Amino acid sequence: MSAVLSQELLTFRLNQEEVTVAAPPFTRLSEVLREELGAKDVKVGCNAGDCGACTVLVEGEAVCACMVPVGRLQGRDVETLAGLVRQDPLADKLKQAFLAHGAAQCGICTPGVMVAALALLRVEPRPSEEQVKDALGGVLCRCTGYLKIIQAVCSATDARPAKTQALTRSAPDGGQTVVGAVVPRLDGQAKVSGLELFGDDVAPADALVLKVVRAPHHRARFCFGDLDAYVKATPGLALVLTAKDIPGKNHFSVIPAFSDQPVFAELETRFKGEAVAAVVGDAATMAGLDLSAFPVTWEALPHALTPGEAEAPGAAQLHADRPGNLMTGGFVQKGDVAQALAAAAAVVEGSYTTSFVEHAYIEPEAGFARRVGDRLEIHACTQAPYMDRDEIVKIMDLDPAQVRIVPTATGGGFGSKLDISLQPFVALAAWMLKRPVRVTYSRTDSMTSTTKRHPAEITLKIGADESGRVTAFDFLGTFNTGAYSSWGPTVANRVPVHASGPYAIENYRARSRAIHTNCAPSGAFRGFGVPQSAVAQECLFDQLADKLGLDRLDFRLRNALHNGVPTVTGQVFEKGVGITACFEALRPHWRRALAATAAWNQQQPTGGLRRGVGLAGGWYGCGNTSLPNPATIKSGITAKGQVRLHQGATDIGQGANTVIPQIFADALGIPLAQIELVGGDTDITPDAGKTSASRQTFVSGNAARLSGAALRAEILRLANLSADAKLKIAAGAIHLEEQGVSHRIALDQLEVNPDGYVLMAVESYDPPTQPLDENGQGVPYAVFGYAAHMMELEVDQTLGTVKLLKLTAAHDVGRAINPQLVEGQVEGGAAQGIGMALMEEFLPGRTENLHDYLIPTFGDMPPVETLIIEEEDAHGPYGAKGLGEHVLIPTAPAILNAIRHATGAEISRLPAMPDRVRAAILAQNKHRVEP
Repeated sequence: MSAVLSQELLTFRLNQEEVTVAAPPFTRLSEVLREELGAKDVKVGCNAGDCGACTVLVEGEAVCACMVPVGRLQGRDVETLAGLVRQDPLADKLKQAFLAHGAAQCGICTPGVMVAALALLRVEPRPSEEQVKDALGGVLCRCTGYLKIIQAVCSATDARPAKTQALTRSAPDGGQTVVGAVVPRLDGQAKVSGLELFGDDVAPADALVLKVVRAPHHRARFCFGDLDAYVKATPGLALVLTAKDIPGKNHFSVIPAFSDQPVFAELETRFKGEAVAAVVGDAATMAGLDLSAFPVTWEALPHALTPGEAEAPGAAQLHADRPGNLMTGGFVQKGDVAQALAAAAAVVEGSYTTSFVEHAYIEPEAGFARRVGDRLEIHACTQAPYMDRDEIVKIMDLDPAQVRIVPTATGGGFGSKLDISLQPFVALAAWMLKRPVRVTYSRTDSMTSTTKRHPAEITLKIGADESGRVTAFDFLGTFNTGAYSSWGPTVANRVPVHASGPYAIENYRARSRAIHTNCAPSGAFRGFGVPQSAVAQECLFDQLADKLGLDRLDFRLRNALHNGVPTVTGQVFEKGVGITACFEALRPHWRRALAATAAWNQQQPTGGLRRGVGLAGGWYGCGNTSLPNPATIKSGITAKGQVRLHQGATDIGQGANTVIPQIFADALGIPLAQIELVGGDTDITPDAGKTSASRQTFVSGNAARLSGAALRAEILRLANLSADAKLKIAAGAIHLEEQGVSHRIALDQLEVNPDGYVLMAVESYDPPTQPLDENGQGVPYAVFGYAAHMMELEVDQTLGTVKLLKLTAAHDVGRAINPQLVEGQVEGGAAQGIGMALMEEFLPGRTENLHDYLIPTFGDMPPVETLIIEEEDAHGPYGAKGLGEHVLIPTAPAILNAIRHATGAEISRLPAMPDRVRAAILAQNKHRVEP
């Protein structure tokens, strides 16, 4: 059941200090560094050499520590990021460059990236961009889009300034505001020093280890053997957990009304990778445990992996209360679509298919739990600590006061870490054993068991009049929602609202259907279904513009929403509709690109390389759809004059730990550097809501603004001063000045409250929305953000390969709280859009690692020019809107439209891999010859 390997004493130098370890010689160096020597700055993302997160220097050469047996290290030098930044001045320069350029977002890949960069800089102090791409090509990053990393490495030795669209403003009194300033990420120092602690970095040394037993089939019956005998026969095992051990409810979901996913399956599993049991034991035993010997027998059953199979006559029903495997649907209708289509001067229609897309964050799910008296503490990577707490309370049958969630740093999430994963397993084990229990998912565990982007099958018909006005729009989207609900209901509701794109359409019908299949649950992934619908809508817009003989940009501007014009749900915004400004910002780039592309193509032989330019627009509603969506922010001042901001909006790399303090600092009227940030912890920090739906800058930012303003108002009330007074908080006192008269508030003379503050403000914000009626009419979101992307690319028509040349991205963010973070989000979101468009396709049961599942690398990203547009919003803090989701939505359709412009080929199935592009080109050529 477990293997015992002979150990050897091995001595080598780690960060210039001699160390000796006892380990089997074939043990991974990464494991020895982390578990034996405490080098937690070495991150593990795959254990297969695919992601490069564990890159270290061995004798100065960059290697993946997970692929090096420790036995090879006898007498050799090993360097990791934490040691390098302490000892090497060049590493310190690189660290400063990373901070200045915003080159670290979530930070999980940062140690590997920086170590690989240092190996390059030691031999080439002033590398070119191509040299950086080559040297760092073995390290994957899912957040940044790579471009700011390249800029940081290129500038590390000569301190070239970061190129950012700075939009810094002056305050009314002539002072400098922090909103709008390019502020280095406040949590960046730990990320670039190797000190940031993620889910796998925080467990106590004596924690037991848990592994999950998962279904090997898409659908199966199962039964256990003698589990007690199994534990007794395996020294070092402490416990086996199954469904019978759960004291509360054996199901969970992010949407309570659809709670349907079991912690452990009972009798039958519904997807490959579903949990049926967990095994807990000491670390040494679990390291060698062979789970294939676990006493469980399987009977594979017929399964359905597509909506068509799941809806076929005789298909097995995954849930008894959902006949036909239909989970739910969404609907928006306005006007008379059938009549408008019949009267249209031009009509286009098409069908589009998108695939499962894996989140592929570099940090697999990890964390630990411990029992403290009659309370549970869970430390784990998460996007929603209070949602985690509420689900654990139900599963464990505990009171909310008995469960504490302490989020670790989260190495990417993009939606999937909204759902609970490991939390119930470690909670149950720690509660029963009264010992700390940890778990770290393998890359295969993560990819087989966690949520994906919904595959979509979309049919769409659009009509327009002679002038180019869209008069009719009829959309039907069928989404593969997998075995359980997850965020499927949200996708089904959000898509019909957004399928129009940011355009004014009088006659509109959009229907969505979410169908259960025997696949891993589909959930939230940066856009909640909107990127899929945008592919269909924007590609057909190009076809319709061509059919009418209109320029593709002019056609979109002719139909773009404006202030005062109703959306397809009847919602009217009096200010802040920025899509026209985004398209107009692209106009000079559009003209330049069209002319350059035409000239380039004219010089090429027929049938070879062709260049094209594609355009797409996008919009996204920030926050929940027609539902309450509050955030609460607490702030306080101690008797010593410390200003603390309890900021519970989880930062998964998007910058909430910087943007929200910027907003708070301006509202209170103090320097940003004076704020002490207290992160998410359900014991001490209020619920700022989940990090999803591009809501944190807007919703939690507003709560922070209100909290800062309330704290300032209380200070001014104590001194009986007006709102124009200036304040300065110093040790033990607040100094105020108004009209040349100074005032002082002695903080040690004020009463300390139970939270330890002499002054405190707790404020909440909930966006003003209204429910949708039976036709989908209403006010689903208080704020939309807008975007327009233009992609220039080159297609090899013989091979079907696509080379991206440049992305120009215009984004209306309302108010850029931090322009550098805006650029970082645009570049990172665009990278994920590129992956969706060209290479990413999760195949259930097949693509279970980062070798078979491809995401963009350093060499795949084109230059990105970000155009920041500021159409101030009526509700956002200082006019700001959300951004995270918006940046992905127009990217894929812009690429598909550019391929069509280059070759004439229509791509209707994503991803547009070379074989599909080549097939579409051949089909188009045949169509030309044989009309």
